[in-house]
Amino acid sequence: MYKIQSNSSGTRSIQISEEHLQTIDDFQLFRDLIDSNGYVDEEVLNKLKLNVRSMLESEAGRDKRLLDLCLDVIYHPNMKAFGLQQLVLLFINWKDQANENLGMTKRVFQGTPFN
Repeated sequence: MYKIQSNSSGTRSIQISEEHLQTIDDFQLFRDLIDSNGYVDEEVLNKLKLNVRSMLESEAGRDKRLLDLCLDVIYHPNMKAFGLQQLVLLFINWKDQANENLGMTKRVFQGTPFN
């Protein structure tokens, strides 16, 4: 189980499970989500919510894991742009650890902006 900070002051957080990260990967939820400027703002969070909502309305939405991810993380009351940025960074590190045997050495730390 992982924990991401959901606001800059550190007073709020969201629990992220391995299954949540796997669901993000399986549905490629972060693919083409962030614009070329690299900033994660409320607009990006709204784009993710709209993408997930349309998936839930389709055949893919019958996957309970996607619904759990929405309830536990994406639509969590504490989820704001800062929290999404932390989630993206956690996901990158998680993928990097999974690909460690491929010789990848890139690390991203929570709290580090994309730009």
